[in-house]
Amino acid sequence: MRSAVRLLLPLAATGLCVGLVAAPASAATATTAAETWKWGPTASSDYKGWASGSVRSSSSGLRIAGDLYDAGGARTCSWVTIKWLTDHGRYRTATFRNCSQSTPRAFRVNAGYMLLAKARVCRGTATRVTGRCSRWERVWTQGG
Repeated sequence: MRSAVRLLLPLAATGLCVGLVAAPASAATATTAAETWKWGPTASSDYKGWASGSVRSSSSGLRIAGDLYDAGGARTCSWVTIKWLTDHGRYRTATFRNCSQSTPRAFRVNAGYMLLAKARVCRGTATRVTGRCSRWERVWTQGG
């Protein structure tokens, strides 16, 4: 009986040590913080509309968020278009409008797993873009 205990005791101690070493590593991966990248400001060609924001990582991919500002006159609006390339090789777009000169409009796009994202700010009416667009500016790119 004593010989069996002498044989099993070192194995039990080794198993205990392995368990103690592995526990902190798994706990560290469970508390990984989300990363955030800032972008903007991106302005329309007449500088009366602009947008800025951030890209944030989450458990379901990436989220593009920001604020769209309008400094134009009456009956004009600012538009922002977000275009991103999915990990399946397809482009997706989302467009948002702000016709209020007093408050910015917050927008958010759940882009999922993407390879790159671009933004463009344009001027227009309450129903459509009429021109005065900025060039496409990079918001986020995989790998830097």
